[in-house]
Amino acid sequence: MISCRLEQLKRILCVGAHSDDIEIGCGGTILKLIDQNPDIEIYWSVFSAPGDRRQEAEKSARDFLGGARASRIQFFEFHESYFPDQWASIKSVFEQLRMECDPDLIFTHFRDDRHQDHHILSDLAWNAFRNHLILEYEVFKYDGDLAQPNVYVPLEEKIGRLKVETILRNFKTQASKHWFTEDAFLGLLRIRGIECVSRYAEAFYCRKLIL
Repeated sequence: MISCRLEQLKRILCVGAHSDDIEIGCGGTILKLIDQNPDIEIYWSVFSAPGDRRQEAEKSARDFLGGARASRIQFFEFHESYFPDQWASIKSVFEQLRMECDPDLIFTHFRDDRHQDHHILSDLAWNAFRNHLILEYEVFKYDGDLAQPNVYVPLEEKIGRLKVETILRNFKTQASKHWFTEDAFLGLLRIRGIECVSRYAEAFYCRKLIL
């Protein structure tokens, strides 16, 4: 078993296609990282958050990152659900991110996620950051594309519940969606927790690890 000491990480890059993706995919891990290492610096990049979702995303990011020593929150205006047609422009953003930060760890979408926006960002994260540790997070949805992850971050119950409470409080525009519920979010955290002998956990896909 290989373990990584979270308190040794100094700079993190979080990449999300839509306003709530980072929170859903790795929000608990971010809260745990900040709790264990308040000196951490976090870059938070959301590629599409139109209209009211931009305000929700800004408030949510501030809530999740409030305990970090330094953070940079960025929003871009790419057309949601049309990322494949905007590939060149999105690639330019990743090239700019690569010049601006040299992260110890990158969180991005699962490469085999069926949502076209999600897997485009995952591919371009790997394209731009070729010598970095990248963990791909999961976002459950109608497509049924969850797989078997190979990296787990155990979460204390208070952190798992804080993650879910913060998401539900901030993203009111999503409240009518059938999957946007407390039991759904906690359910996945509980399943991943069972898989790593913890109450709750977030899980990730790691394709390359250099020791």
